Amino acid sequence: MDDLLVIGGLGVDVRVRVPALPLPAADSFTVDPIDLRIGNTGAGVALAAHALGLRVTVVDVLGADPAGDVVRAALGRTGVRAVLADAPAGTRRSVNLVDAAGRRSSLYDPRPWSGPAPFPSSELAALVRGAAHVHVSIMDWARDLLPTVRAALAEGAALSTDLHDWDGANPYHRPFAEAADLVFVSAVRLGDGAGTVPAGLAPRTVVVTRGGDGADVHPAGGAPTRVPAAVPPAPVVDTNGAGDAFAAGLVAARLRGETLADAAAYAARVAAAACTHDGMEYPPTLLPRPA
Repeated sequence: MDDLLVIGGLGVDVRVRVPALPLPAADSFTVDPIDLRIGNTGAGVALAAHALGLRVTVVDVLGADPAGDVVRAALGRTGVRAVLADAPAGTRRSVNLVDAAGRRSSLYDPRPWSGPAPFPSSELAALVRGAAHVHVSIMDWARDLLPTVRAALAEGAALSTDLHDWDGANPYHRPFAEAADLVFVSAVRLGDGAGTVPAGLAPRTVVVTRGGDGADVHPAGGAPTRVPAAVPPAPVVDTNGAGDAFAAGLVAARLRGETLADAAAYAARVAAAACTHDGMEYPPTLLPRPA
């Protein structure tokens, strides 16, 4: 049985180190070597969870292209099990501009899915039934399969999703939130609602992440708690993937039976450690394991 099944969210990141964000107006800049490596949100959750010792399977679509080869090679190096279908439009990719403080600005190319679902409902349901926790990325192909995912959950298993920089109104995100037991969402675009549960998400457990300001944890039916950010154990080099590492850490701790508050505090430590590494292929001892 898998500890964690990650549905969707594989791609590549083109990391570019820049002198400042926003980038000053100029015709050109000389930068550090530009790297192409595995990235995007599903990869971030899966690789962090694997580094924390979980048994992880990821299911998604990839293009038959050089970018897809980068993803396949990285998953092969880590030992994360992958169930993949072909993406005719090619592999998703992001260009991440990263400044000297590790802050990121991302340009995302989603390679939209078109046509019938890439996986039969029966195949996806079998994968879901074999997992203690399921995390669904907000990929277009997964949206129509959410009822299948929800219905196939094993007894005691939970479903989570990350709405990222949702503004609280965009209807695209609603089906993912409504299917989930645990919702992660960034406070970046919530405006005056930052730190509160956006309308319609209660009574789900909601974690509003606030970057360097920590997170607000809203238990289903309980009072919210502020979780401070953890101090990174080394200099910050890249904040890309920190939110994904936070989600992986919280899921890992909950699977161990920790309280939501303790799990969120542990997740903050995992995210802080992830920021000290360049990329998402984490060395075996980088992310903190439980005592």
